[in-house]
Amino acid sequence: MDQDQSAQLYEEAKLLFPGGVSSPVRAIRPFPFYTKTASGSHITDVDGNEFVDCCMAYGPLILGHAHPVVREAIAKQLEHGWIYGTPAEQEIMYARKIQAHYPGMKMLRFVNTGTEATMGAIRAARGFTGRDKIVKIEGGFHGAHDAVLVRAGSGAATMGTPDSLGVPVDFVKNTLQVPFNDVGALEETLSSHKDEVACLIMEPVMGNMGPILPKDMYLRAVRNITRDHDVLLILDEIITGFRVNMFGAQGYYGVEPDLTTLGKIAGGGLPIGVFGGRRDIMETVAPQGGVYQAGTYSGNPLSLIAGMTTVEVMETGEVHRKLNAMGKALYQSLVDTVRSLNMQDLVTPTGISSMFQLFFGPQPSNYDEALKADRAKFEGFWRHMLQNGVFFPPSQFETNFLSAAHTQSDLDRIVAACRKSLVAIK
Repeated sequence: MDQDQSAQLYEEAKLLFPGGVSSPVRAIRPFPFYTKTASGSHITDVDGNEFVDCCMAYGPLILGHAHPVVREAIAKQLEHGWIYGTPAEQEIMYARKIQAHYPGMKMLRFVNTGTEATMGAIRAARGFTGRDKIVKIEGGFHGAHDAVLVRAGSGAATMGTPDSLGVPVDFVKNTLQVPFNDVGALEETLSSHKDEVACLIMEPVMGNMGPILPKDMYLRAVRNITRDHDVLLILDEIITGFRVNMFGAQGYYGVEPDLTTLGKIAGGGLPIGVFGGRRDIMETVAPQGGVYQAGTYSGNPLSLIAGMTTVEVMETGEVHRKLNAMGKALYQSLVDTVRSLNMQDLVTPTGISSMFQLFFGPQPSNYDEALKADRAKFEGFWRHMLQNGVFFPPSQFETNFLSAAHTQSDLDRIVAACRKSLVAIK
């Protein structure tokens, strides 16, 4: 596979950007490939190599790259301008549509990124409750703001230790952690910090660890425990929102949080974040209340139109019917492939709906178990997958995504590439 142009571009990029990239996850050794164009389920680099894309920009492109209906809606909006600095009717239209699928979001705020959404939700929870402490799930990723950049630790709960240079210890001293799928640890933590915790923020499906699915009734138990302790529950559905189904993981598992964060798919491939929930909590947000949050590009019409159009395409139900059927078939094919190679003790497929991954180790139920996966094996597997024409996210702890643009031929190529790649590293 020729990658000369990508290699040359990376040499130049290293002089311009830290690590040569604009986001750490793109820092592929020895260099990343540079995309020239993308369409549907395929992505093509500057050297002319074409891949079946299972990264899909890390989740937003549920309809595929450059979907014609979304592209047309964006182009039409461009004729009327792309940022105003004033309210626009699209905000109201899209907010109503979101509420139809997430009825717990009685009021909401459009922001620009998932990081802003989780930051705003946590700030609103603290402002509403008057409490400083928060609880997060070990290994959960909620953006790159200081309060949630905390290294995963062992035990029922650990005091925050910054997971990044530049984050003062005092910034995360009020961030407690509990393991995923551990009801007892959550109960113990909230009991030990009675009337001190503002909220629990969590991914209902741990999308930044593989994915890792909740055990039966775990999320409902979490909802009951947080309610019993008068602690707000924030479900971070930036990955799962509109992905698992139109109602997100909260609809799939039957749990209504106090606050919800959305992103990725909600922007239709353009930058967006949304946080919202109970009216009494959201009324604390400025200018109505004293919890300050603002952004020049928040609610920009391009992102709103792209997101709203994407949601409208999915509202017929056909997209999720196709995705769920494809996801189920692909998962079973991966299980069968692993078994046929007698590698079931080394590799474990996992997934839900159109999200999937292969863990190089037993199927994990929390972050500590995920960390035991063989990352070196995964890296070798990933490189062979790329050589075989399939682009997975380059980390054992990221999720692969299918889109409505993927075809049966794509699924066959994915399975064939997995077989070849597993054989190569066996």
